[in-house]
Amino acid sequence: MNRKCVLFNPKAGNNKCCDEIDVLWAAYDEVDYYDITRIVSYEQFFAELDETDDIILCGGDGTLNRFANDICGLEIKNDLYLYPVGSGNDFARDLGHGFGDAPNFRINGYLKNLPRVTVNGKECLFLNNVGFGIDGYCCEAGDKYRENGKKADYTAIAVKGLLNGFNPVNAAVTVDGVRHEFKNVWLAPTMFGRFYGGGMMPTPNQNRKSNDRTLSVMIMHGSGKLKTLMIFPKIFKGTHVKYKDYVEILTGKEITVEFDRLASVQIDGETVLNVTSYTAVID
Repeated sequence: MNRKCVLFNPKAGNNKCCDEIDVLWAAYDEVDYYDITRIVSYEQFFAELDETDDIILCGGDGTLNRFANDICGLEIKNDLYLYPVGSGNDFARDLGHGFGDAPNFRINGYLKNLPRVTVNGKECLFLNNVGFGIDGYCCEAGDKYRENGKKADYTAIAVKGLLNGFNPVNAAVTVDGVRHEFKNVWLAPTMFGRFYGGGMMPTPNQNRKSNDRTLSVMIMHGSGKLKTLMIFPKIFKGTHVKYKDYVEILTGKEITVEFDRLASVQIDGETVLNVTSYTAVID
């Protein structure tokens, strides 16, 4: 049996990742553990491995995002597998897997040719989505909960935000050079995969495996708090798209979203503060 090299993020899964990975000791004969927050150079890390060693990534979407960006430009010859033990696991969900599923699905191909996003002058890769609106608000609030040692309940945070904490903005969305303007925007995520936020499907027809390689942006706009609160839960089944007066989906290769005030953006669940625009591109 090949040696298993487990790369784990101790902060994943609301800081419970270390508890979840204990089951791997019993599953494999030879296991070595590496804390990804302490790996300085992946080029050196992989150079010290045998090419037959299997890599198991333990964590969620934020862990995968960090890993994908850190190995960008490297040729990885080892097989990469995912043990989804994060708080959202939307990448795994998009591949038909759930929390704690056995790490027997190879993900090498999914970490190549990823889309890019530029926020506040910095560019990075993303696996699932770039989100602005209630999702950015939720991630910012969730970070504060965890800083205080509390578990973040994103559904409860979202409802609170819809009722009181988050104020919609006006936004301009430019897709492949065509500009669209929207009033009272509550959500404007750009998606590469189908899922984000722990199972929501803002763009249910988006397919990361599609040969046309496009991104989709969903704009929820124009409604008041109560109407938005009624539509919002339907995102979990993708049926919100029926409300065409309030929901629009645009698809293209380059998507820029501009807001009329500072707001928080999340990239695969990681928060970026004080943002007025983002641009997502796929080749």
